[in-house]
Amino acid sequence: MEFRRLGRTDMQVSLICLGTMTWGEQNSEADAHAQLDYALERGVNFIDAAEMYPVPPKAETQGRTDAYIGSWFKARRNRDKVVLATKVAGRGGGPRGDFTWLRDDKQPPNLSRKQIVEAVDKSLKRLNTDYIDLYQTHWPDRLTTNFGRAEYPWNSEDTIAIAETLAAMAALIKAGKIRSVGVSNETAWGVMRHIHAAETDKLLPRIVSIQNPYNLLNRWYEASLSEVTQQEDVGLLAYSPLAMGVLAGKYLNGARPAGARLTLFTRFTRYSNPQVERAAERYVALARQHGLDPAQMALAFVNTRPFMTANIIGATNLDQLKADIDSLDLKLSKEVLDGIDAIHRDQPNPAA
Repeated sequence: MEFRRLGRTDMQVSLICLGTMTWGEQNSEADAHAQLDYALERGVNFIDAAEMYPVPPKAETQGRTDAYIGSWFKARRNRDKVVLATKVAGRGGGPRGDFTWLRDDKQPPNLSRKQIVEAVDKSLKRLNTDYIDLYQTHWPDRLTTNFGRAEYPWNSEDTIAIAETLAAMAALIKAGKIRSVGVSNETAWGVMRHIHAAETDKLLPRIVSIQNPYNLLNRWYEASLSEVTQQEDVGLLAYSPLAMGVLAGKYLNGARPAGARLTLFTRFTRYSNPQVERAAERYVALARQHGLDPAQMALAFVNTRPFMTANIIGATNLDQLKADIDSLDLKLSKEVLDGIDAIHRDQPNPAA
């Protein structure tokens, strides 16, 4: 396993990070524990969760993912072997509903101090731990171009100031509840405003990471965020590296395998449009032309990007998890990389 420094912290995280958003929906508690055991055996020390998991988010299942991780910590007594990341939901990202069931007062979530304190205390209890290593905002409090929204959603709604959110995080760090702060589904402007706030007020924590989508079908991160985060020591934690499994080739020609995510849930339309299907077909064909597993080729590409800190993989069974981790051993040839770039130039970012 390869390890990389998380931002400017002293934490070393595995290049492969274990994603958990299917636990409690597609995966049972026993499945989750088996994945955690196997990942830890393979050297994975980084786990990523969120208060609203599993996905799709529902009031009746919310928090199960945390609870499964918490029961594993209790059973294995190995909290010190893991770098644990989780997220707090804000107002801006809710593409489906307003998630009022997340908070005791039944108000839509936001990134105010009051709501962040409530969220972290609930997460700590479910996770059966005293501290969280990386606490991330799941999305900005404002609307942005995330979750497949291509056009900027200009709006005049009041939002929680970034400085207020960071002040809440500072209080949590002081209290020993969290160790560091990150963002997710954020823009280049947003990253720089977080950094500016911390540089202006030294009492505010500096963000150490950003968790955004990055895969062969969505390389939008490269356009501006890669430079920002490289220059400012903000580590990319890439999610959806297989584009919800599309890059594994299992949905080609309209196939919908039983139990697969895009079969079960129709909400992920950004990964099922005709442009995505055409590009995915070409990437899968490229992999097979060179005798490679398509999923491993897609993951190896993400693993080797110079701006990458961790690649967040998700699996619904141990065979998938093993193959995903094995992508670390795959070195892509110049011919494969040239082929990837040729497809990207011809069909850039169909899932952005």
